This record gives sequence, structure tokens and C-alpha cells, in this order.
Amino acid sequence: MSRRCSIPEVPIALLAGVLLALTAATAQAATPWAQARQMVVVATADWDADGGRMLRFEKDAAGWRQVAAAEPVRIGRAGSAWGLGLHPDQAGTRKREGDGRSPAGIFGIGDAFGYAADAHTALSYRAMQASDYCIDVPGSPLYNRIVDADEVGAAAVEGSTEPMRRDLHADGDGRYAQGFVIEHNPGNRSPAGSCIFAHVWKAADVATAGCTAMPAGRMAALLDWLDPAAQPVFVLLPEAAYARLQAPWHLPRLPPAPTSTPPAAKDPSND
Repeated sequence: MSRRCSIPEVPIALLAGVLLALTAATAQAATPWAQARQMVVVATADWDADGGRMLRFEKDAAGWRQVAAAEPVRIGRAGSAWGLGLHPDQAGTRKREGDGRSPAGIFGIGDAFGYAADAHTALSYRAMQASDYCIDVPGSPLYNRIVDADEVGAAAVEGSTEPMRRDLHADGDGRYAQGFVIEHNPGNRSPAGSCIFAHVWKAADVATAGCTAMPAGRMAALLDWLDPAAQPVFVLLPEAAYARLQAPWHLPRLPPAPTSTPPAAKDPSND
């Protein structure tokens, strides 16, 4: 008498759960930021808010965990609009040169920079000189790049409003004393927005022209924490957009938002 092998039936619910988990894992692996183990998140009340809260997260085998208390930051005086970064294109208002909005989305973190000869950071660091400019002139072949006028020539930086040594060009302005590049518009498309940084704020109640600004001590702590080996990314989104995209983009869950944000004074000057 022969025996016939039988395959045990797999409950449909269990099979569906396994397939769902595999699909989610595949989707997460497909995101350009899937390997990131550090994330800087800036969440704002809405698209027109010129300030918000910054949170830091690290990822381990258990997932994302918050590693520092939320801190207030200032962003563009006109709020935010979709930028060009690691995220897929989104419907809605797009960041444009001179619009006073910070780019929203997910972005790589580039080089650190500052006035000092060096800084306590694992990021690549560039000590800025009086001849260094970020080119914010639409149509320039150097658009959205930091260049040295001594190398590219004075004519190449003519019209730029972004000298990187603001202390020397703008009456001791300390906003670029420490900062890092937020890699918005990595393809340098004109006029999609240029020279987007995280940097020291002018004051707690002063917005920016499109960057993200914070106290000097917080900027120093952020530079000290960031590790290029962890492939860190920078995220800026209004709270509602973050809630909508948190699951599909595999972002950390945020703690409840504060009930109000302190009003900000508008600063018509550039960062």
C-alpha cells in the first residue's frame, strides 16, 4: 500500500500576511533612502508656516528611534514647496528661485561648511573664504554650486547674493558660521531653487529665504552627530503631508505636534 505525501494547507490569512510583508520590504528597498540610518526631520504646521520643529532619528534592526528632543527651527519666510531630491515627483507647488520657500521632500546631506578652519564633524568640511560664493543666478552655468571666485573669475560670480563668508561681506553676519548643504536640486536645474543649507539662525523669530536655520549650539550638535557612513538624509514636510507619506515612504513616526508655533518676524534679506 503506497503512501501519498500531502502538503499541509497554509491559512489564507497567513499567506496574505507573508506576501504583504514581502511587498513592503521590496518597496522599502526600492526607495533611494532605504539604506539611511540617520534622518533629520523638520515638520511644519502647514505649507505656509515659516517655522517648525526639528527631530533626529537613528535606525537599527528594530526600526527608527528618536535620539534627541524636538527643537524649534526657522525655514523659508513664505513656507515650503516641493523640491527636487530623492523623493518621487509630487503634485503641488514647486520650489522656484526667489520664492522665499524651503524645498519640501527628502534630500541627501552634502558637505559641511563654515568660517573656521575646521569643525567637529565627520562630514566633509569646507572652510569658506572671502572669495567663495554660492551661485543663485538663474541661467548661470554654475547655478546652485559653491565656487571660488579666484578660480572661476569675478565675472562668473557677478550677481550672486550668496557670499559664503557673510561675516566679511555682510557686516559680521554669523549665519553661515556653521552649516551643511541640503542637496536640493542636485541636477542644478535653473530656476528650480539654489543654495539650500542648514545653518545658524539670525534670531529665533527670523525666517530665512529658503534654508533651515537653528541656534548655533544646535547646529554644532547636529554636525557632531551626523555620520556619512550612516547615509543621513534630511526631510522637510508639513505635518499633514508627513502623516500621509509616513507609511509609504517608511519614515519614522513623529510624536504629537505642539498645539502652536511661535510667530516669526519676516526677514526680506537672503540667508
